[in-house]
Amino acid sequence: MTVNSNQTQQDLLARRKALGPAYRLFYEEPVELVRGEGVWLYDASGRRYLDAYNNVPVVGHANPAVVEALSRQASVLNTHTRYLHDGVVRYAERLLALFPDALDTAMFTCTGSEANDLALRIAFEATGRRGVIVTANAYHGVTMALADVSPSLRPVGAHVRTIPAPCLLEGTPQAVAAQFAASVDAAADELEAAGTPVAALMVDTVFASDGMYADPSEALTLAAERVRARGGLFIADEVQGGFARMGANWWAFQRDGVIPDMVSMGKPMGNGHPIGGLVAQSRLVEVFGRQCRYFNTFGGNTVSSAVGLAVLDELARLDAPAHVERTGQVMAQALDDLAQRHDCLGAVRGQGLYWGVDIVAPDGDAAHAARLTQRIVNGLRQSGVLLGTAGRNASTLKIRPPLVFQPEHAGILAAALDEQCRMAMR
Repeated sequence: MTVNSNQTQQDLLARRKALGPAYRLFYEEPVELVRGEGVWLYDASGRRYLDAYNNVPVVGHANPAVVEALSRQASVLNTHTRYLHDGVVRYAERLLALFPDALDTAMFTCTGSEANDLALRIAFEATGRRGVIVTANAYHGVTMALADVSPSLRPVGAHVRTIPAPCLLEGTPQAVAAQFAASVDAAADELEAAGTPVAALMVDTVFASDGMYADPSEALTLAAERVRARGGLFIADEVQGGFARMGANWWAFQRDGVIPDMVSMGKPMGNGHPIGGLVAQSRLVEVFGRQCRYFNTFGGNTVSSAVGLAVLDELARLDAPAHVERTGQVMAQALDDLAQRHDCLGAVRGQGLYWGVDIVAPDGDAAHAARLTQRIVNGLRQSGVLLGTAGRNASTLKIRPPLVFQPEHAGILAAALDEQCRMAMR
């Protein structure tokens, strides 16, 4: 359906007839967006909103350098990886240079879902097993195979076991890491007993859907050791945490010093253009390649490669790891200050430009906390700030803006959240 500024919001809501009821919209009063620029989104009336939610446009909405690279390459050639072209090779080399040396092979897809699906295929071929361990409210993608390992979508498959994410555990960082590792052992035991021994532990390395956990604790290191000791592999899903989202490093897994067997990426690779990818240790790809050929018509095409290179150029120009770390420190201070002032704000978790803030109801009731969270999120939308929710009960504020977010934008967000917390508790 073509959207223009004369259409009413009610007209847009009529899209259900064309798209069906499975789609969901954000906010009690949905936003009709028509334009984006940097960290700002604009609706049909020209009102602007601070985007504190969308992790896909990492270098900003409608980034001119990325748009120019896309247009330039699309006007010359758009074809796939069965023909020689240096674009995809240069992109792969630039991407691999951001990883530890052991992760030395890149494979390209169109989405993070495809990347995770490919990671599971490789794990199954390399280990000869089918068991998978994921966290309790994980989300890893939209294919049938990934819906089976995404308990936030539906009950998991018979070959899958779930474990508590670190954010659901208590104690010192060392205790949390030990508990997380022990849960991997217990899940592996269950899979073995069921006749489907573990092939892989797959985790979103910031545990975003579970409620956010990015503290250095060796949780990833110990969990990887345990699953490998049981004959499985460690797959780091970096669709959420990758490309300097956490600051200081390029990848969230680096906070614990672990080297995954495979790393999946998605949305942010193309700043909105559909690119996904998998970086793996070559020994695994060699095993997979002997059993099955891999081809993806659009994965790694010449236009996507040009876009990916432009995004890497922009991230380098921004000095993304350092910039995100600095801005994240401002964000951390602002959120901690708010949590001290408002009883409805509980634990603040995160790093860089990815934060989770628990909302707490006065009576301690989880359903009440979820309603309070929705009140705050919808109030922020009305005041011109967009963010979302996370966690099993959707009672954690999810803050993950484009990486071009600046300290002044963190101030705008904090002021709006301060006001909404006061209003929500009246």
